[in-house]
Amino acid sequence: MQDAPNGFDTPMLGLATSEWLEHIEEIAEEHGYFQPLGPDHFATFVEDKPMLVVTFESIESIQSRADTGQPLGFELVRELGWSHLCILSHGQSWFRDPAVYAFFDRLSDDGFFDEFDHVLFYGAGSCGYAAATYSLTAPGARVVAVNPHATLSPEVAGWDKRHKSARKLCFTDRYGYAPEMIEAAEKAHIIYSSDEPENAMHAALFRKANVDVLTMPPMGGPAETALMNMQILLRIMVQAGVGTLTRASFYKLLRARRDYGPYLRTLLRRLQANERVLLTAVLCANVTSRMTAPRFSKTLDNLAKDAVDGRLAG
Repeated sequence: MQDAPNGFDTPMLGLATSEWLEHIEEIAEEHGYFQPLGPDHFATFVEDKPMLVVTFESIESIQSRADTGQPLGFELVRELGWSHLCILSHGQSWFRDPAVYAFFDRLSDDGFFDEFDHVLFYGAGSCGYAAATYSLTAPGARVVAVNPHATLSPEVAGWDKRHKSARKLCFTDRYGYAPEMIEAAEKAHIIYSSDEPENAMHAALFRKANVDVLTMPPMGGPAETALMNMQILLRIMVQAGVGTLTRASFYKLLRARRDYGPYLRTLLRRLQANERVLLTAVLCANVTSRMTAPRFSKTLDNLAKDAVDGRLAG
């Protein structure tokens, strides 16, 4: 681990948005640049090693995380010295803004991405859509997108009713349909959680040969949050960035869910709802053998009592 550049080790939780942006601008200007992209988007660039991670994040999601209150890529700057380009949105804009289009046009025209040995685009949800879409400007880049949307165009994804406020946005002009925009990437890892069928339906639209679709079970909350809390998201990004992420290595990392409380509690509820008594007992016995888990211990005791009382159906 190298020494963190100035400002990257300073927590920024609890700041008003204007003050938060001022801090981000100060850090970026010291190590690269800060550039407004219209009224609702901002670009920050930090230059270091010839490994670039491009993240798409909303200011609101960053400020709501209970960590440092900084963009996700800052940790890769701190830990590995990677260069970082962050595209910030104020609100759920889906990055559908001509100012953002023009920014990536300029980067492409100027050969910006050619200056780096490796380029990784990352985002989740609407930001995952943007990561897939704008990866077009960096041919040969790699992409990690968590629960990305292919589009919200009613003609293609009219079945997705979850984002009513975004339906007024245009998804048919430039940088529009993510499954097509991603074709220039060397490799795209589309990670989706199976708790909502719409996630799988969007993932199924990414059909290019360079795409690897990776499924997560219901994790008891947003997929990106789970990956962060299990402390495997950055490891996934690092492996993807250097080209070593495979299906096998992803699912090996995902085994961390065996110790992740929200996932285990979600699994327990599903087994109980489906009246899978034997599997419920096996799960509770496994969990209580490895950790202190009062809910699982109580459930196991109740199952044992039912068995003794002769009420266990099998």
